[in-house]
Amino acid sequence: MTMKRFVTFMQMENTTITKWFLIVGKIEGYSYLLLLFIAMPLKYLFNTPEYVRPMGSIHGILFVAFMILLALMFFKVKLSFKNACFAFLLSLVPFGTFFLKRLV
Repeated sequence: MTMKRFVTFMQMENTTITKWFLIVGKIEGYSYLLLLFIAMPLKYLFNTPEYVRPMGSIHGILFVAFMILLALMFFKVKLSFKNACFAFLLSLVPFGTFFLKRLV
């Protein structure tokens, strides 16, 4: 990421960051569910592992994006430390990210 893009990224308004945090959190939650309840059972029950890698990669990218947005929420939007930790823990639990709206 170039410095110009980074500066533009950091100049986002708080409402925009919050909106993207909730959107990416929800999409990341769906990708986690697809990985856990579709791709992994297909791999272990039906011996078709070819779905795990693409789904895992998509989930990984979304998780990293979610962590970046969580950091922005903490440092720029001033999400409390307790709620930031809780949001992180929710991202590790299936269905957890669907409750992020209660934190912001």
